[in-house]
Amino acid sequence: MRSIQFITHQTDSISYAEGARMALEGGCKWIQLRMKDASDDEVRQVASEVQPLCKQNDAIFLLDDRVELVRELHADGVHLGKNDMPVDEARRVLGEEFIIGGTANTFEDIERLAQQGADYIGCGPFRFTTTKKNLSPVLGIEGYRSIMEKMRHAGINIPVVAIGGITASDIDDILATGVKGIAVSGSVLTAEDPADMMRTLIDN
Repeated sequence: MRSIQFITHQTDSISYAEGARMALEGGCKWIQLRMKDASDDEVRQVASEVQPLCKQNDAIFLLDDRVELVRELHADGVHLGKNDMPVDEARRVLGEEFIIGGTANTFEDIERLAQQGADYIGCGPFRFTTTKKNLSPVLGIEGYRSIMEKMRHAGINIPVVAIGGITASDIDDILATGVKGIAVSGSVLTAEDPADMMRTLIDN
């Protein structure tokens, strides 16, 4: 069984909460509620739907970026992008019991996040993706291979999750580099049957 994370995204026909529900229905055990341009109140409202669904399905519930809301809502943790609060600062706010992940594009990013005490790294993008603004350079398989090798040499053992335009046929090659998990969004939401697509990504 593969470790697949789902990052919420809104489409013309699927809301944030509905996307999360379908991912959970497909067996996903890790949901990151990402609502970049929304207000805290809008995030609270969607979280009030998604968090109980995660609990019912024994899934981890993370918020993107909003450290104070994570504490207020008792989410399982937070994912911090490159322009968000630094990981070590978030750790001071949240303490040890919350999961804190950080975004990386280079080995240097990973080194920094490891020093700051991140629990996992979201590393990408694998290829061009329309769900992210201000995209970092695309990594591809070779990029992950190089980063994972440098991590081994440096003795850095934090789980790395690949992200960015990943489809079902990419996953085996990516995991073969030593990457531990895969984060998806568009490939699930644009599928004819999103829950079934999630099942395929997890089980194949």
